[in-house]
Amino acid sequence: MNDSLVVPLAVEYLRLLPEIILSVFGAAIMMLEAALSPKSNKTGLGILALVGIALAFLGNNIAYSQPGPAFHNMMTVDAYAAFFRGLVLVVGFLCILASFHYLQREGVQRGEYYALILFSIVGQCVMATAADLIMVFIGLEISSIATYILAGFVRDDRRSNESALKYFLLGSFATAFLLYGIAWIYGISGSTNLKYIHTYLTDQTQIPSILAGLAAALIFVGLAFKVSVAPFQIWAPDVYQGAAAPVSAFMSAGPKAAAFAVFFRIFMTSFAPLNQRWIPVVWGCALLTMIIGNFAALVQTNVKRLLGYSSIAHAGYVLVALTSYSQVGVAAAMFYLFSYALMNIGAFAVVGYVASRHEQFVRIDDLAGLGRREPVIAGLLAIFVFSLIGVPLTGGFFAKFYVFQAALDSHLVWLTVIGLINSAIAAYYYLKIIVAIYFKEPSENIARLEPPSVGTRVAVWASALGTLFLGIFPSALLSFASVSAATFR
Repeated sequence: MNDSLVVPLAVEYLRLLPEIILSVFGAAIMMLEAALSPKSNKTGLGILALVGIALAFLGNNIAYSQPGPAFHNMMTVDAYAAFFRGLVLVVGFLCILASFHYLQREGVQRGEYYALILFSIVGQCVMATAADLIMVFIGLEISSIATYILAGFVRDDRRSNESALKYFLLGSFATAFLLYGIAWIYGISGSTNLKYIHTYLTDQTQIPSILAGLAAALIFVGLAFKVSVAPFQIWAPDVYQGAAAPVSAFMSAGPKAAAFAVFFRIFMTSFAPLNQRWIPVVWGCALLTMIIGNFAALVQTNVKRLLGYSSIAHAGYVLVALTSYSQVGVAAAMFYLFSYALMNIGAFAVVGYVASRHEQFVRIDDLAGLGRREPVIAGLLAIFVFSLIGVPLTGGFFAKFYVFQAALDSHLVWLTVIGLINSAIAAYYYLKIIVAIYFKEPSENIARLEPPSVGTRVAVWASALGTLFLGIFPSALLSFASVSAATFR
């Protein structure tokens, strides 16, 4: 009875510092938006959002200096949470930079766009620190609701409207599975705390395994949708194609990373006693996801849709790391998600720049001649494409290397072989982009292309440098990821 009256300590608020900062800046942007006239230049609100993210990143470091549980063990701050908090903050920062010119060009430069990104990041940070299934659900909903609106932010575009509607309907359906799974495991164990559930499932031998297995299956379905894992991936290509390019970049990196953070924490903690039952399911989903993503991408002519199927395939590679069920696999997945975020944001930023107003030019052939018109931007796009393939000296190479190494260490030989074959298949459709930008005559839209804005340049350059850095000095990030993975002992 007395526990319910305990006032949170100051250190607990400190551990929640990034979320507090982002919420304050998001609310401030909304209020300032209302105070400005409709015709005012809203770029300043975007800069304010960047300041908020930068301060939240500093707050993440401060929170990590005081690790531990908070708010009755509902959340926890550890190296794992700090890693994913930092990742989603970097994603948000780069996506806002890539959005300035895009929003101005499309005539939708509004402050709520930046506020929605901040609020979505708040939900992702909550997911990264969640130590209780209730917090997982709350964080997921905060992030999802903001992202649903972002998907349809260009309200005059039918493709954007369709994207938002599909994402909302299918997302709500998947959330129902997750919530039912949470209710089911609560009914079995009497708790929603991740560590308590682990202890309960380890100690209790009287409970029929089918009940706990059903709860795990329901939660798996809910999370599998969020990370676009087969057979729950059907929404991703349509949503990525219809949403604005910077929003597609954000959705493919931030929410996906946060959902995978929850995925690993739940299945490596709460459902660890059931690993012999869920590992074969994850094995099959990883295989199916890689095959569907890569083979469907082979026939795509729309670059955004191609990157959507590519995103599905990469989710399959991350699932390979989960299938390995080891600390090495967790560290490999963390490195993979960070590398993928950088190269995918950079690729979408270039696509959004080339697409021109109303995204008229998003086919692979519309990139023809980019190497002559904008050699620097074309070169940076080539870096992202080579990293997506997994060419050495890029982050994508070591990302795949560590994932498949973790799989081999866990004796998943066939899954590794099939994964490597899929990587080779993926090279075909990625190289079509290289052929277009360097070996074809310039298309009409490329000839009229204006120089990229400062925000686009910074976003693309930062992503490219990060991709090369992870390809040349991978240990700088992998060492911290390994420390973070030690949480799952």
